[in-house]
Parts: sequence; C-alpha cells; structure tokens
Amino acid sequence: MALPFARPLLLRRWGASRLRTAADAPRGIHFKMEEKTAHSSLALFKGDTGVKYGLVGLEPTKVALNMERFREWAVVLADTAVTSGRHYWEVTVKRSQQFRIGVADVDISRDSCIGVDDHSWVFTYAQRKWHSMWVKEKTPIEGIGQPEVVGLLLDYEAQKLSLVDVSRVAVVHTLQSAFRGPVVPAFALWDGELLTHSGLEVPEGL
Repeated sequence: MALPFARPLLLRRWGASRLRTAADAPRGIHFKMEEKTAHSSLALFKGDTGVKYGLVGLEPTKVALNMERFREWAVVLADTAVTSGRHYWEVTVKRSQQFRIGVADVDISRDSCIGVDDHSWVFTYAQRKWHSMWVKEKTPIEGIGQPEVVGLLLDYEAQKLSLVDVSRVAVVHTLQSAFRGPVVPAFALWDGELLTHSGLEVPEGL
C-alpha cells in the first residue's frame, strides 16, 4: 500500500532521513542548527548553536543553493528530530526584539515561515509582547517580560509545547499541538542574535 510509505518519501525529499533523533542523546535532545536550512540573511556561530540576523544577508555566491534552505523567510531548523519523550532546551536572547521559537515538521515548506500554517508551533516576541502562534492565530501571553533566557518544554506524547520562565522555573503558556510525525526545533529572527542551550535535563517541577 502507498500510504505507509508517504511520510518516509517526504522526509527523504528534504534530506530529513539524515537527521539525528533525540533518542541519540542520553540527557534529552541535543541539537545544533542545520546550516543548509538557514535563510541567506542568517549566519550561524558558536559551533552552529547560535544564529544572528544580517540586514543585507550573506553574499549569494557564498550560500549553497539547495531545496532544504528557507527562501522567503529568515528561518533555520535544528538538526535533530523528536519522535517521542519530553525534552527541554533554553534560548538566550541577545539584542533581539523580534523572533519566533518553537518546533516544526521536518518537511515544512521552505517557502513558508514558522507559525503561519499547521506545520509549526511557535512562541513569538515582537513589539515587547509575547504571543503563541499556530496557523496565523495569535494568543497573548502574560506573566513574562523582556526576554534574556527562556525555556521550551516539548512533551511529544502529550502533544504539548510550553514556554518556560527560566527565572521561576515555571510554565507560562502551553500550546496544545497535533504532531503528525517527527518535529525539530525551529527559529525565526529579524534582528539581533539567539543562542541555544540543548542537552539539558527537564527541570524538576515541570
């Protein structure tokens, strides 16, 4: 039957079959950003654990063209897929006033932005306000201010993605998800820098 093979074919289309899975990491998900997915306005640093935005972007001659790179929006995906379990990672925000963090299907369209369709689940920060975002629907998030370090908690079986206030070690908002297959950490950035911290244990109490 064709149906059972549809998903693997999609994964191979984007090269996702080469992704590591979170099961490879004994302390939970450990990832770097996947350079081949990064939009040309984004540059990776610190061993591909950080991403910075450049207004002009990289010179086209220095950016390898491939089907896995985001073409329209400043998005980059991580290199490790999640298919089960509970996973936690943190993001340090440096001089950024507009960004999105969350997870996305491994085969999300490279012509799309995270948060605008049903293939990604994100928390967005813009105009000094937090929102959750899915299929362009935005829900305001209260109880968390100007970001310095924020956490993300992914519970795959429970189909939940939560934004964590690191200072209080408390969940401030949860997105109820509908994962259809492997998902990867995803980032969009329009100024400043984001630095990721993975390989972390889920904090007690979460």
